[in-house]
Amino acid sequence: MSDHGTPSPDLWKSVDALWAWLETDQPVGGREGLLLRVLKLGEEVGEVSEAVIGAIGQNPRKGFSHSWEDVQGELCDVVITALVALRTLTPDTREVFHRHLTRVTERSLGPEAA
Repeated sequence: MSDHGTPSPDLWKSVDALWAWLETDQPVGGREGLLLRVLKLGEEVGEVSEAVIGAIGQNPRKGFSHSWEDVQGELCDVVITALVALRTLTPDTREVFHRHLTRVTERSLGPEAA
């Protein structure tokens, strides 16, 4: 359960399901498909940038075109896209991610933090 009383989807099951869905209807496969899946991250990061610019009203032509909730959603899209790309590279997504997170946490906060 989440803090809001609604069931939380299992992160890794969701990543696997999204990966499987993309794999079944992939117009470009193989090495090029893998590269395109990784490049999708750049598109998603660009959408975060666009949302931040819109949330602060930096574009005089568009004004305040986004909210900070939009920025949150776009950041979530980046995370999801990155995890699906990682799943494309390895079926051991969970283990690879947790191992890397442990290394980053230990390096940043010390071994006792992990």
